[in-house]
Amino acid sequence: MTVSKRILAATLLVFAPLALGACGSEAAPPPVADKQAIPDLAFEDSALILPAVTGRPGVVYGTFINTGDRDLAIRTVAVKGAGKTELHASMEMNGQMTMGETGPQLVPANGRMKLEAGGLHVMVFDIAPEIAAGGTAALTVTVAGGDSATFEIPVRAAGDPR
Repeated sequence: MTVSKRILAATLLVFAPLALGACGSEAAPPPVADKQAIPDLAFEDSALILPAVTGRPGVVYGTFINTGDRDLAIRTVAVKGAGKTELHASMEMNGQMTMGETGPQLVPANGRMKLEAGGLHVMVFDIAPEIAAGGTAALTVTVAGGDSATFEIPVRAAGDPR
């Protein structure tokens, strides 16, 4: 065996266990967003309302409060344990109520943005069975610029008072 083949063989013996160990391990989960990443943002009077019929989407209501001196544009909202979430707006067109996905939503400096029935809200699709009434859900908000914050919000059944 030549010297270069011996070096290659020795290198493989040293690093092969590391490579094989990596194959069996799961990727590290992404870190949970830190509330302090957006220190001026709060989410109050919030709740994830579960659907009355399993398999249908739930909805998130509440009020975002921006105590800072700059506007915040909410780009995405995610709920841990949900397959997908969408910012939605309801509106009346030609006497008919309709709703659909929206783009980023502004929480003005020193202002509020309310999520409510008949207005802006978050639709929550494919909710995992672990998300149950009486518990909490982790809602992560990402704003323009990439900062994010996570809020623990109560989970309520469809008929529970808001």
